Amino acid sequence: MVEGLWERVLHQRGTHSAVVVAGGRVVVHERRTRLVCLDAVDGAVAWDLPVGTWPRAVVVTGDRVLVLPQDRPVLSCIGLTTCEVFWRAEVPAWTGNVAVAGGVVLAGGWRGYTPLTAIDLTDGRLRRRIATTVETERPAAWSGGLVLGSGTRAWLIDPQDGRELEAWQLSRPLAGADGRAVFTVLDADRCAVRCGEDAVVVLRRGRGRDEPLATHEGPLLGGAPLAVGGLLWLRETRSGGEYVAVDPLDGARRWRTAVGRPTAEGVVRAGGGVVVASEDGTLFRLRAGGEVSERHRLGGRIAALHDLGDGRLLTVARNGLRVWKL
Repeated sequence: MVEGLWERVLHQRGTHSAVVVAGGRVVVHERRTRLVCLDAVDGAVAWDLPVGTWPRAVVVTGDRVLVLPQDRPVLSCIGLTTCEVFWRAEVPAWTGNVAVAGGVVLAGGWRGYTPLTAIDLTDGRLRRRIATTVETERPAAWSGGLVLGSGTRAWLIDPQDGRELEAWQLSRPLAGADGRAVFTVLDADRCAVRCGEDAVVVLRRGRGRDEPLATHEGPLLGGAPLAVGGLLWLRETRSGGEYVAVDPLDGARRWRTAVGRPTAEGVVRAGGGVVVASEDGTLFRLRAGGEVSERHRLGGRIAALHDLGDGRLLTVARNGLRVWKL
């Protein structure tokens, strides 16, 4: 049995909305220019602010929300629970890719349009700006630093001073994700990376080359693998987004969803199994291994799932959000 708990109309396509779940809150961009913070339990509005159109990035770090809109080169830092605007910082036009580590916000490098800009998370002051443009996929916080990558190279930098701590030569180019994640941190020593059309490799501290983890028999959809339930979940292209789960230690296949239709983005743990959804609006509960044990027709199309904890999940629909109790 699946019970509907609350819903919210976004007045724009759900697939075009940035949605972040953190700290018992749901932060979502809606109505073209607004950023709204909702209570994950009942959907009550905690705050509602104008931030600009179609954000290139919405990042939650601790008790702060960072948002970078497309229509103005200004990065804003907002209190997750208080709605206080702590600071606003100007960045070069066409800045994208926002990541945080060690109290430093790093922005830039999207498509190679801009230099990297480092901003203090506490007060928004400029820490440094590299004079030349840099191209990188979206950085990720890892092992006390920030890992960046472009082409067949990945490198780890110190967020405090920007110096390069370590670098890796990749066996094949990074899978271009155009602002989405490509790095999945496994632990302090290992980080998984999507490369080429069909592979996942591992960066290991202290080694200058990647280590192959898994090569799929067909193309994968772009973006980093999802880390759910101790496994890495990869989306297939040819099956319309069905998921394959591999062991992050040896790359052995453990699961394959068998929904039989295009799936929405996202995998949510539920008991001893997981839940996925089809794009046409059906929720599937899967046993360990991938067999379907239950299905529930929710209605409407689904673009993505997010785990809210305590047996609750959020679906991003055509023009809104809906929350369900499993």
